[in-house]
Amino acid sequence: MTGAIDLLLSVRGHQRVPSDTKEFHEATKRDALMRLKKDLDHLLETVEETRKNGVQKEMCGFEALYHRFLQEDGPSVEWDRIEKLPEGAVKDYSTLKLPQEAHIRDMLDKLVVVKLNGGLGTSMGCHGPKSVIPVRNDLTFLDLTVQQIEHLNKKYNANVPLVLMNSFNTDMDTEKVIRKYKGFQVQIYTFNQSCYPRISRDSLLPIAKDFDIENDIDAWYPPGHGDFYQSFQNSGLLRKFIEEGREYCFLSNIDNLGATVDIKILNRLIGDDRQGDKPIEFVMEVTDKTRADVKGGTLINYEHKLRLLEIAQVPKEHVDDFKSVKTFKFFNTNNIWARLESIERVLNAKTMNMEIIVNNKTLDNGMRVIQLETAVGAAMKCFDGGIGINVPRSRFLPVKKTSDLLLVMSNLYSLKYGSLVMSPQRMFPTTPLVKLGDNHFSKVKEFLSRFANIPDLIELDHLTVSGDVTFGRGVSLRGTVIIIANHGDRIDIPAGAILENKIVSGNMRILDH
Repeated sequence: MTGAIDLLLSVRGHQRVPSDTKEFHEATKRDALMRLKKDLDHLLETVEETRKNGVQKEMCGFEALYHRFLQEDGPSVEWDRIEKLPEGAVKDYSTLKLPQEAHIRDMLDKLVVVKLNGGLGTSMGCHGPKSVIPVRNDLTFLDLTVQQIEHLNKKYNANVPLVLMNSFNTDMDTEKVIRKYKGFQVQIYTFNQSCYPRISRDSLLPIAKDFDIENDIDAWYPPGHGDFYQSFQNSGLLRKFIEEGREYCFLSNIDNLGATVDIKILNRLIGDDRQGDKPIEFVMEVTDKTRADVKGGTLINYEHKLRLLEIAQVPKEHVDDFKSVKTFKFFNTNNIWARLESIERVLNAKTMNMEIIVNNKTLDNGMRVIQLETAVGAAMKCFDGGIGINVPRSRFLPVKKTSDLLLVMSNLYSLKYGSLVMSPQRMFPTTPLVKLGDNHFSKVKEFLSRFANIPDLIELDHLTVSGDVTFGRGVSLRGTVIIIANHGDRIDIPAGAILENKIVSGNMRILDH
């Protein structure tokens, strides 16, 4: 940060000689903020009159984020001040009670389901929003979500609305897609998260020249899911739902197929399992860390409050401590329950203070830029009476890569009213660890072309596939299976093959493992 500010000063040719370093940095920060305000004013002059109000609100949010970015000095967490999680800070899911059937409808009518729908499917080789990638029986993430909520509404004669937070990358395509759900028993609302200008790493100023976002899409970015709170309020939906008597929102990533509405958690918040007079304002669902999750954000107690600690906030010399499964047992699933009135109170008091994630990127033209982002779970410390709930792993089933897609398409799961249910034939509740080579499996289309049908994975523990490998029909994979085709070789696993604890190498030798 200081390097960029020093550079900023030299670029402008200021002749100030502050009496000490602190004063010097304060002066350069003030300059940077003044220059930014000027640039934003110029940008706002290019906005159509009808959009001016909304854009102005967004730019106020960006300016506040930028100001905090300039103020932040050093790590946001001092490692030695992290305290042990207090007794009862993380509730075990198994201690939660099911509500009486008669109360479920009333509870559901106080709930809003929010899905984070701002991501594109480009990393998996797909065009458009990630939520429209087919994941099971030709049904997309969005189809499954709508099915789940419609089932709840029909079963309990309830009216749980679905809210999609889109980004400028996904809103137009999503609006077209959701027309097909008109006949369903689900009210669907959408709003857009903010659209912020990318900052040049050299000048610390926006690279955008005007607000014609479509013509200069590289100059803009959606600022992470921490933007949910402010954008939700700006959209008017937060106030609308409070006025309707709704009390909580359940928020999750749309690609987490395990993030379904949980009646037991809802019962702890507003049902007969509620404890004490004070409402729980914020719940973060966490689950047990495995070796695959060592980089996931975790819950800590800091300054007598529960808060999210991400690996980016950890001082380099403590990264190994952070990854320790013994020290930090849980990681954040990004399934969040938050009280609507509390969100409004914190926003109105301007105490929503989330850690800034500085995301450095290099554009195709070689320009180095900075994106300032925030994470939705980082808001936990801004609320009173926050808790963690240690949920079963089944509530964390994200599809980030084709290796995840392999699992959710397989016989490990069956589909029930839009929810994936693990097969009772699976001996262990954990999912297999799957690693598929990037060169041949990372894009959905190519991944699908390599399987005549998805293998039987019921007894699989670990699968690694690398190189040019294809699978025939009816293949069974059990235990630990490693298949490696060397460069220039190709391996075709024959139809009906049963591979149990096997290593298959480049010349198709099958060895016991």
